[in-house]
Amino acid sequence: MKTFAFLFALLLALVLAPLPISPAFALDKVTFATNWLAEAEHGGFYQAEADGTYAKYGLDVTILQGGPNANNRLLLAAGKIEFGLGANLIQAFDAVAGDIPIVAVAALFQKDPFILMSHPGVGLDRLPDLPKATAFIGKDGFVSVYQWLKLAHGFKDENVKPYTFNSAPFIADKNSIEQGYVTSEPFEVERQGKFKPNVFLIADYGYDSYSTTIETTRDLIDKNPDLVQRFVDASIIGWYNYIYGDNRAANALIKHDNPDIGDDQLAYSVAKMKEYGIVDSGDSLTLGIGAMRDGRVKSFFAKMVDAGLFKPYLDYKRAYSLQFIGHGVGLELRPRQ
Repeated sequence: MKTFAFLFALLLALVLAPLPISPAFALDKVTFATNWLAEAEHGGFYQAEADGTYAKYGLDVTILQGGPNANNRLLLAAGKIEFGLGANLIQAFDAVAGDIPIVAVAALFQKDPFILMSHPGVGLDRLPDLPKATAFIGKDGFVSVYQWLKLAHGFKDENVKPYTFNSAPFIADKNSIEQGYVTSEPFEVERQGKFKPNVFLIADYGYDSYSTTIETTRDLIDKNPDLVQRFVDASIIGWYNYIYGDNRAANALIKHDNPDIGDDQLAYSVAKMKEYGIVDSGDSLTLGIGAMRDGRVKSFFAKMVDAGLFKPYLDYKRAYSLQFIGHGVGLELRPRQ
C-alpha cells in the first residue's frame, strides 16, 4: 500500500507539474515601425500591446517609433522588420513606381486626417475662399495633396510659404491658412492662439485616400500569410478597443515612448477621430476597421494621375491587397447606438 501511495503521489506530481513551453507555442516576434513619435494616431497598435491582444494572437510585438530623423520604411523595404505604418496610398503607389516590394494590407483610417485651417470671420470661412490666402504648406503636403487641391479647388503655387510645424506664423497672419492633422494642429492653435480655427477636413472635399496603412513586404505575404493575418486582425481589434474602450493602458505606453505628449492632447485626438469618423466610417461600418475597396483605390489613383503625381499606366493594384481585411473582425466591439 505504501508503494502504491508513493507511485500515485509521484504520478500526480508529474501530471500537475508545469510543462515546459514548446517552441510550437512560443510567440512569434515581429517588429512594427511607426512613421512618427508615439501619439494617439498610433493608439490602436499600443492598445493591442497593452491589453494582451497581440499575445492572444501569438505575437510578441515590438513597436519601433518613427521620428524626424528616422526612416523606418527603409528597414521594411530591406526586410529588417516585418511591418510598418504607411501614411497614405500615395506612399504605396510610390513603392510600385520605384519597384519596391511593399504592400498595404489594411487601412486603419478611412479618412486621411489632413486639414487646412483658417481664421474665422475674415472671409476665409468656406473652402472656396481659401485659394486666395497665403498657404503655409509643408514639403510633403505640397508634392501630394496640394497638387490635387490646385486641380480640384483652384489653389495656387504662388501663395505657398513653407510650413515648418510651427503655427506661430499662421496665428500671426489672419489672412493665411495652414495645413495640419485634424487630431493635432487645431489643438495647438487653440492653446497658443486663443481662438478656434476653421477646420476643413480635405477628405470631405473629395480627397479619398485611405490612411494609416499597415504595410508589409510581398515576400512575407507569400511565405507567411498566417503571420500577416494575425497581425492585421489583432491590430484591428486594438483599434476598436482604443477608440471605444478603456484606452488608459495604451496611453500610458504612448507617453512612455513619447514623454512630451500629454493627456489633454491624447484625449483631444481620440475625440476628433470619433467626431470626424477618421477610423470608423464608410467602408468600415460594414466590413470592419481596416477595410479597403478596389473601387475607392481606383478613384484615388485616377485623381493622383490627373494631378500629375503618377503615370496612368502604373500597375497601382500591386500597391495593396484586400486578402487580409473586410472579414468583419471586431465589428461586435463597436458600441450599439
